[in-house]
Amino acid sequence: MGRLIAVEGLDGAGKNTLVTGLLDHWNGLGARVATVTFPRYHRSVHADIAAEALHGDHGDLRDSVYAMALLFALDRRDAAAELREALATHDVVVADRYVASNAAYSAARLREPADGAVVCWVHDLEFERFAIPRPDHTLLLGVAAEVAMDRAASRAAADPGRPRDHYEKDADLQVRVDEIYRRLAAGSWVSPWTLVSDNDPAVLGDLLTE
Repeated sequence: MGRLIAVEGLDGAGKNTLVTGLLDHWNGLGARVATVTFPRYHRSVHADIAAEALHGDHGDLRDSVYAMALLFALDRRDAAAELREALATHDVVVADRYVASNAAYSAARLREPADGAVVCWVHDLEFERFAIPRPDHTLLLGVAAEVAMDRAASRAAADPGRPRDHYEKDADLQVRVDEIYRRLAAGSWVSPWTLVSDNDPAVLGDLLTE
């Protein structure tokens, strides 16, 4: 059975760069590696509806924290069998965003603490009711919120086909999400966490065998 590594962080923090580096590093060691990115846009109706809501469609859907969190959770529920198969046939599976994203954004939107009601609800919904695989380790990109937001804005300006969504444009929300992420990491929520500050995949190689 392979290990499930979740990579978390704000938009613009460098998750894709880290995931690519991890894949290259572990492939170079001869490991069997797979990756999945959440939300699974263009593959999951739940993810697509959530994305459309974040860009202003579907009336007041995005105003409901629990409704949006449920859509993201349903996306992962539908991917659970695929994840379990990948874990059975690979040494490591890397998830670019996972359940902690749902917990962090929901708590930040409601201005609740990292051990508040909505974080407990997300945990019970996804891991208990939907029984999706638990991560073996979570990596948090420790880039300052302001730096991540600047990167996300620059990326959107360079790619007119990828405008920032409602969450990405809310600077106060991004700062609160960053704080929740760090508190989840400090409390080892669901799995051990590592705060990654130098984005160097080589220093993380022991995640395969810990």
